[in-house]
Amino acid sequence: MKKILAALAFVIAIPVFAQTTAPAEFKETKHSFGKIPQNKPVTTEFSFTNNTDKPIVIESAVAGCGCTKPEYPETPIMKGKKGVIKVTYNAANPGAFTKNVTVKFAGVAEPVVLTIDGEVIKPE
Repeated sequence: MKKILAALAFVIAIPVFAQTTAPAEFKETKHSFGKIPQNKPVTTEFSFTNNTDKPIVIESAVAGCGCTKPEYPETPIMKGKKGVIKVTYNAANPGAFTKNVTVKFAGVAEPVVLTIDGEVIKPE
């Protein structure tokens, strides 16, 4: 019984050791494109710095829809170094938009959410 309780306590404690704060400091997490022409993709870059004492790895960067495409470094970002996540929005439909990209770092419980917004203007 003691072994079972000890094992259970160990399993419950594991999430406590996972890092909960972002290992990277982003210069900004939101970008507004303003008014953009329809059918002309636009791109922005979200730069960040590794603020830990070890390399960090981005496990994934997932957009909320197919109209938004993130690109991120697949190699580790060393201590104190900078990285960039590029986000491209395909402005196919006119109107206001807000899109999110969820960035997951290895060994970190909480993802970072990057947001882009703007208004797609129909050509005259």
